Amino acid sequence: MNKKIIKPWGSEELIEFNKKYMFKKLVMKKGHQCSLQFHKKKIETIFVLEGSLKIIFGKNIKFLKSKIFKRGQHITLIPGVVHRMKAITRSVYLEASTPEIKDVVRIEDDYKRV
Repeated sequence: MNKKIIKPWGSEELIEFNKKYMFKKLVMKKGHQCSLQFHKKKIETIFVLEGSLKIIFGKNIKFLKSKIFKRGQHITLIPGVVHRMKAITRSVYLEASTPEIKDVVRIEDDYKRV
């Protein structure tokens, strides 16, 4: 499969998508971030390959914490957890998740996406 999608913050490469799971490789440009979001059903694990990636996460937008993840570090985000990734340096990371590809509820977005 390998389908590369250009995003305003970098790119994502969809490596595998099937009824059981989805697997992506993402590249985020330094200083950029994805939308502040959550998923209703999707569970995802983020694994950093290179760079310094700040992940902001929490039960709701009033109680968010952040942690900087570096090579080899990972986090699993369950449904309902508000989260956002921000590249402190150019970052490359993997995302393994359940297959709900359109399950994204955006709360805030630098690029005005709905």
